[in-house]
Amino acid sequence: MGRKSFGFLILGVLIAYYIYEPLPDNVEEPWKIMLLNAYLKTASYLALFAELLGLNHFMESMQFFSSIQGILPTSDQNVTVRDTTFNNIPVRVYTPQQKPKSLRRGLFYIHGGGWCLGSNDYFTYDLLSRWTADRLDAVVISTNYRLAPKYHFPVQFEDVYTALKWFLHPKILESYGVDPGRIGISGDSAGGNLAAAVTQQLLEDPDVKIKLKVQSLIYPALQNFDMDLPSHRENSHYPVLSRSLLVRYWSEYFTTDRSLEKAMLSNQHIPLESIHQFKFVNWSSLLPEKFKKGHIYKTPTPGSSVLAKKYPAFLDVKASPLLADDNKLRGLPLTYVITCQYDVLRDDGLMYVTRLRNSGVRVDHDHIEGAFHGTVSLLFTKVGYIAANQYISWLHENL
Repeated sequence: MGRKSFGFLILGVLIAYYIYEPLPDNVEEPWKIMLLNAYLKTASYLALFAELLGLNHFMESMQFFSSIQGILPTSDQNVTVRDTTFNNIPVRVYTPQQKPKSLRRGLFYIHGGGWCLGSNDYFTYDLLSRWTADRLDAVVISTNYRLAPKYHFPVQFEDVYTALKWFLHPKILESYGVDPGRIGISGDSAGGNLAAAVTQQLLEDPDVKIKLKVQSLIYPALQNFDMDLPSHRENSHYPVLSRSLLVRYWSEYFTTDRSLEKAMLSNQHIPLESIHQFKFVNWSSLLPEKFKKGHIYKTPTPGSSVLAKKYPAFLDVKASPLLADDNKLRGLPLTYVITCQYDVLRDDGLMYVTRLRNSGVRVDHDHIEGAFHGTVSLLFTKVGYIAANQYISWLHENL
């Protein structure tokens, strides 16, 4: 074997070693997940390196790397696609090409990305919205919102709520031919957080007369109080969303001060005066038995009140919808929740399912075995395609 061939062999081995990631046995098409994870890992390493050199904030670099997914609004034979604004909030509107026989369903979609990344023009979100509009014969509104670290909570919440209220105005619904009795809201990850939060807020808004028929939450992030759930422990280093990255997203949602991130990582960020709210996120009473798997519940150690005084937003129920009391939850619409087995956010969704059902809300829940965070966006995988079909089928039956 020549030196050049030997060099290529060593290079190939190193690349394979870098890409390879031990995954559970029940994960289908593992190499697709490994390749995706290698890309995400590389982007993350480069972003961290740039941040260490003082060249750029980590999330701003990640925004740059992820922006390659963006595509222009392009109509096809089935769906008309166009960008517009709802009260100055950018949205992308998907309208079926066929002439309607009656008023159409309406779906308001909120993209994920940890409140720091993402856009409605990403290829995966664009494709999912096209499928949804076409198969449901529905008008789909896919909204954007301003992102951290430039903007912090409650800006993201307010942007989404502003666009949603605009859409729910009777004249706007009429202009799009949408049935006011068949409107749903949906979102994934951080978008699921925002969907849950604005749905709760609608219940208290006397100015909004038209209410949502359904909410569909795809592996939503619903609380930042307890960062030591069983799903955090089991899935802390799995692809797409690690525990450390989740904590970084949560902290950036409120501030660029890394001291909040440090406190969250040690699960010592909630002040003593807010400890009573842990009853709303106590996984020992809210998780189904099979997800406890012998884990021992530890009451989080109270943190300094200094952080809470500087950044009270992280205690706000609009940031953590799982903190809502039972009286508020009782008024929520029919709900659909998707959770994934190997996802740090798995238990957020599971606890919300329990709390909603205990409050008398009808909830349908799909738990996807062998799946990671972001699965519904991974439409190039079998499990992602199946999950997206389950989601659209549920909307078809219930919206």
